[in-house]
Amino acid sequence: MAEATQTLAAPAGRVRYRALATRKILILTGLVGALCLSVAADMALGPARYSLTQVISAIFGPDEVANQLRVVIWDIRMPIALMAITVGASLSVAGAQMQTILSNPLASPFTLGISAAASFGAALALVGGVSLFPGAIEYVVPLNAFIMAMVAALFIHFASTMRGVSVETIVLLGIALVFTFNAALSLLEYLASEQALAAVVFWTMGSLTKATWAKVYFTGAVLLVTVPLFMKDAWALTALRLGDDKAASMGVNVRRLRLQTMMIVSLLAAIPVSFVGTIGFVGLVGPHIARMLVGEDQRFFLPGAVICGALLLSTTSVVSKMLIPGAILPIGVITALVGVPFFFVLIFSNRRRAW
Repeated sequence: MAEATQTLAAPAGRVRYRALATRKILILTGLVGALCLSVAADMALGPARYSLTQVISAIFGPDEVANQLRVVIWDIRMPIALMAITVGASLSVAGAQMQTILSNPLASPFTLGISAAASFGAALALVGGVSLFPGAIEYVVPLNAFIMAMVAALFIHFASTMRGVSVETIVLLGIALVFTFNAALSLLEYLASEQALAAVVFWTMGSLTKATWAKVYFTGAVLLVTVPLFMKDAWALTALRLGDDKAASMGVNVRRLRLQTMMIVSLLAAIPVSFVGTIGFVGLVGPHIARMLVGEDQRFFLPGAVICGALLLSTTSVVSKMLIPGAILPIGVITALVGVPFFFVLIFSNRRRAW
């Protein structure tokens, strides 16, 4: 009788699992559809507005539309729209895996000081003309930002490998880095000329308006290389969410996995910030939205984080063009307005669970 019950229960369990997996795939498919609509709307909006029909015609038949429409869509708006996708996806994946390896829902490139370090590196170039990578004057601002972001990320990583350092300590170190680099940035702003100060303030607000095809290709290539690396370790990363001890009992080399993931995350978080400036909360909010929709299984959670981050920044780009007609607001300001309330919700929900 017991064997018969188990025989019936096994197929029923498989059916439920397949139904759940199908539901998650449908959710991801719906998110991709929403992302396509958002990208089309992003390219349609601007000082000169076009209909979605005109945008689609310019994308799939550039030789059959007016030259002005083709230039505006392909040379100006499409790089910005695609940059929003690659940057949003990169920051969201970086935040998702930071939250995974640190087991902390508040972990992200923004809250751990990586974005603040990048801002300080950019300000060194804009205010003092300091180049941390001699010989690359044309790209001194993004290179400075990238180097400082990597310094902050590596500091967090090596601190996490020290004996006796807990996850809570790592988060506190990240917050300390945020205050440190923000204080150093404020000092540079105080010493800066009016022109340099304006450039620093604009950079720290975050903007996609200086996106180029070269930047899109570079960030996209990094994303395409790193995401499969995470997918390869999807089972181990999912097990890590159960705790270090349980993951180790399942055969996961926790120390090696955490080291490898942190190194990839550092690269994934530093490069987008170095190109577009400080864009906060995408790496925090995107993973949580994905987690609420498809759960913790990395086979679904990781693609969900990619799409949710891309969709979040793409829709933010659309909103930044709609709030003030004829003007494009800094995208970092919009993401902060969206992210701060969500940040408060996370803090208070964690507090209630602690009680």
